[in-house]
Amino acid sequence: MAAAKPTLTDSLSFCLAQLAAAAGEGLGGEKDPAANETPLGRALLALRTRHIKAAGGIERFRARGGLRPLLALLRRAATAGSAPSQAGPGSAPSAASAASSPAPASGPAPSVPSSTPSPPVRLRKTLDLALSILADCCTEGACRAEVRRLGGILPLVTILQCMKTDSIQNRTARALGNLAMEPESCGDIHCAGAVPLLVESLTACQDSQCLQSVVRALRNLADSPQHRLALAQQGAVRPLAELLATAPDAALTSALVRALLELSRGCSRACAEQLSLGGGLGPLVSLASHPKRVIREGTILILANLCAQGLIRPALGNAGGVEVLVDELRQRRGPNGASPASQQPLVRAVCLLCREAINRARLRDAGGLDLLIGLLRDPRASAWHPRIVAALVGFLYDTGALGRLQALGLVPLLAGQLCGEAGEEEEEGREAASWDFPEERTPERAQGGSFRSLRSWLISEGYAAGPDDISPDWSPEQCPPPEPVEPASPVLTPTSLRAPRTQRTPSRSPAAAIEEPWGREGPALLLLSRFSQAPDPSGALVTGPALYGLLTYVTGAPGPPSPRALRILSRLTCNPACLEAFVRSYGAALLRAWLVLGVAPDDWPAPRARPTLHSRHRELGERLLQNLTVQAESPFGVGALTHLLLSGSPEDRVACALTLPFICRKPSVWRRLLLEQGGLRLLLAALTRPAPHPLFLFFAADSLSCLQDLVSPTMSPAVPRAVPMDLDSPSPCLYEPLLGPAPVPAPDLHFLLDSGLQLPAQRAASATASPFFRALLSGSFAEAQMDLVPLRGLSPGAAWPILHHLHGCRGCGAALGPVPPPGQPLLGSEAEEALEAAGRFLLPGLEEELEEAVGRIHLGPQGGPESVGEVFRLGRPRLAAHCARWTLGPEQCPRKRGLALVGLVEAAGEEAGPLTEALLAVVMGIELGARVPA
Repeated sequence: MAAAKPTLTDSLSFCLAQLAAAAGEGLGGEKDPAANETPLGRALLALRTRHIKAAGGIERFRARGGLRPLLALLRRAATAGSAPSQAGPGSAPSAASAASSPAPASGPAPSVPSSTPSPPVRLRKTLDLALSILADCCTEGACRAEVRRLGGILPLVTILQCMKTDSIQNRTARALGNLAMEPESCGDIHCAGAVPLLVESLTACQDSQCLQSVVRALRNLADSPQHRLALAQQGAVRPLAELLATAPDAALTSALVRALLELSRGCSRACAEQLSLGGGLGPLVSLASHPKRVIREGTILILANLCAQGLIRPALGNAGGVEVLVDELRQRRGPNGASPASQQPLVRAVCLLCREAINRARLRDAGGLDLLIGLLRDPRASAWHPRIVAALVGFLYDTGALGRLQALGLVPLLAGQLCGEAGEEEEEGREAASWDFPEERTPERAQGGSFRSLRSWLISEGYAAGPDDISPDWSPEQCPPPEPVEPASPVLTPTSLRAPRTQRTPSRSPAAAIEEPWGREGPALLLLSRFSQAPDPSGALVTGPALYGLLTYVTGAPGPPSPRALRILSRLTCNPACLEAFVRSYGAALLRAWLVLGVAPDDWPAPRARPTLHSRHRELGERLLQNLTVQAESPFGVGALTHLLLSGSPEDRVACALTLPFICRKPSVWRRLLLEQGGLRLLLAALTRPAPHPLFLFFAADSLSCLQDLVSPTMSPAVPRAVPMDLDSPSPCLYEPLLGPAPVPAPDLHFLLDSGLQLPAQRAASATASPFFRALLSGSFAEAQMDLVPLRGLSPGAAWPILHHLHGCRGCGAALGPVPPPGQPLLGSEAEEALEAAGRFLLPGLEEELEEAVGRIHLGPQGGPESVGEVFRLGRPRLAAHCARWTLGPEQCPRKRGLALVGLVEAAGEEAGPLTEALLAVVMGIELGARVPA
């Protein structure tokens, strides 16, 4: 088959020449436009179908200067369309004046009547081809910049205004949409007045392709918040919403969804109003279940964006948007769900929907509460936690929702928020405020949100004197706030300024009260306060996690903590229904340890660097414990404690015995429960069992010390004392004269040690020291006739105090010799060897003296808590009592006392009897070995 014969249009040069010739014709030229039209048409067709479509064709067309004559031709057509009366019938329009110099890139389009007659068929075909070429060229960035430089935007806007044919409108909108991909060109298109013309095309065009091009152009023009606002203010949103319900095909629907998604980004009030007036909410909710994924996901994001405007949220809820957003968020959080980043707009939208009562009811019925609690539990969603907690404040007076939230475990999660480092709640601005009170204006950042709007309205209308007067029953809270505490620093900050509570008045004038500080902890504290106002909040709030969170906030706040947190703690300790919970959870012991003694769970056993315990913490702890004391000593409290101690579970009985010394001061009560009914022995027996609380041994040491203080005024302790040893002025030594070169008197006996060392001795003095040596040295044994008597199993250091004691030394300091310094083990030392030998040789006085020496060195000023267990391991009853006295002594700080008890429990192991008896004797103030209460 023969090859096709080459034509003139195969040459790019020929096509460009025809284009330049057509662009250069003036209005008064001699040439017949009809004679030039056919070559121009063929050239334009070849450019569009052959040269531009080829690889690199657009770049070659631009490099050969094709854009300038092409734009000149379009200016000629624009001039002809804007002034049709200047040309005769059937004449082609001229662009001589437009071709002489580039038109400005911006400026308003010339005002032309909208009822412009359709252009001639030949001119329309020329425009279609030229606009198609320009639109194709504008797909590349270099051509877009060149068109803008040559002033090609204004002719396109003029054509859009003058030529109302669908094909021309389609290609013009396509070219403008491509140009709008450059930010600079996008601004010029806005300035040229193209937006109203594109909006007009939305209502005038019937062709789906043309509508898609116009919709795409509007979408590309929404490239910045300012441009999106301008589009909404010029009415671009409403026709898009109206088309959404009547879109004939999926392609147009997809284009409309993409455009509305872009226009609703950072949704403005004008955008929300137009979308609502255009009836777009219903179609959007319906499209949320569209089978095409792009349409479905885009629609859901539009609904999420609309939630930023409070005025549209009630209507959105009525249209079914709440259920759509909740279901979508649930699916994205499922096992096969999307990434956390894709969940963020939905989380924001669901939280905003909580600001209106009607949407809160829908969200609750759709399972949204479970979803929000799941997000609070998810550490990957920690950045959203402040927003979620603030959203839950909307359910503050919804009793059913609060019950559900409590059952889902909201309280410990709120307490965890008080401990965390989450940032401030992100505010959405005035437009996002609750539409339950549309007349409300929120000038300050802290006034956004449904509950805050209601609270501000109640205060401004005189129904409430201040935020503290608003309670679930519309009455002042039952528990008065604690007395104000001055801040640690004299510098006044906005959050430290508070006005006193004023009495509620029936007047309508705004109250002068200043609201409490509303920091990141404000929403969590408000919800916790609401839970604490229940008749019995013990199951939720009087627990380890909840108390930990509250106390962490109270003691860790850089300034004075929120009075609401103090009121929560005061309200709980004043509620009789919470007494048993405080006992079971070791809450009373925790309050004393953390606030009064300054030992937090994180500070045990190793202390952390923390600010010095402020006196206000101690005062708060004492006040809260006093509240518990009032409850415990009431008839109800005595019955509750008796029931716990006698009929509770083993864990409850131990917790009750430990807590009683902290909250009960009536001797008739604590003596009966702890001493007569065995509470003290129950506590002591539990020391060597697995600890039910991380601070259990610290609590126990503090409890035993408090009980000892309670017992001491009524019983005079008979503290066992060993033989006094004055280390500064020791007694004279009676054995040293035997060791000199001229001993006086001369020794008549030597003891031979295993090491070969011979120690001099007096037979008569040694025989009278103990029954053992009397039988050995003056009885019928062979040693009675020997001058060198062996002493087996003794090292020189252990034998030294024995020789001194045999010769009458008491308190000369020899007993200190075998005792190692603090920090070195006693087991296996010469001190243990000497103690064992003193018992074997029937020297009880020496045993007591050695024990006193061990106690003075290891349990004296140089000793520490770690030495207590080491001394107890020697297994000596008197040393065990000495360890117990050191542990519970009033001069010990609470931390050392607790560490010492830890060492005692470790040293006792499974043999709890000696430790129990020693501690019991010290607490009761009686000598070890005497009869103690059963």
